[in-house]
Amino acid sequence: MLKKKVTLKILLLLLASDMLETAIHFFFKKGVLSQGRLPVVDLSSFLAFLAAVFSSPFLWAGLLTVVAVFVIWSTVLSRIDLSVAVPIASFSYILVPVVSVILLREQISVLRWVGILLILLGVIFVSLSSAEKAGQEG
Repeated sequence: MLKKKVTLKILLLLLASDMLETAIHFFFKKGVLSQGRLPVVDLSSFLAFLAAVFSSPFLWAGLLTVVAVFVIWSTVLSRIDLSVAVPIASFSYILVPVVSVILLREQISVLRWVGILLILLGVIFVSLSSAEKAGQEG
């Protein structure tokens, strides 16, 4: 068990990871949207879809961002427990919908916002229970 404290540096790395993870989703979505609707019904249409998507700079930006997130996440996990890192790194649950509304002009219903809020509340409860358990063990 690591049982190391969450420092400001780790919090900043987790925030960067969340922001980059949001960027990954945005880049992949823009990469697909930039190709228009490509129906995939057989092998040849699937290969045409892959060729079109892989020609998109958005896809390549997304793949490079995945590598950056991997490096950051590996660094974070080498310093704190996974059960601590994951709840803290759940900010993307709110970032992705916000970016979707602002940059992709997607509509998000009130019911979906309520669901996102409930997920965030669940993450907070999990984090609090992890902190409580750590306090009892220490």
